[in-house]
Amino acid sequence: MRTQTIDENRRCPKCGLAENQINAGYNRSGTQRCVCKFCRHKYTLNGKTRAYSEEKRRRAIKAYHSGMSGRGVGKLEGIGKGTVYNWIRKNDR
Repeated sequence: MRTQTIDENRRCPKCGLAENQINAGYNRSGTQRCVCKFCRHKYTLNGKTRAYSEEKRRRAIKAYHSGMSGRGVGKLEGIGKGTVYNWIRKNDR
């Protein structure tokens, strides 16, 4: 059964209410999900980011422009080759 909690940290991002926020399980990364009983909007508390650091991006782009292949850069940095190519395409615009 879902539990109803009144906590100021749990505030619906859509309607702004802090009352009637209930637990709705967990997402894939293990972070608590909530549902607003008023507007039925589902949201995550303190979501985790999966972004790579800007330093890693700069190193990958620099290695690619120095003559290394996109696949080689991906193996060196531990990231996917598609991500490397997307960064390069975005950087060259």
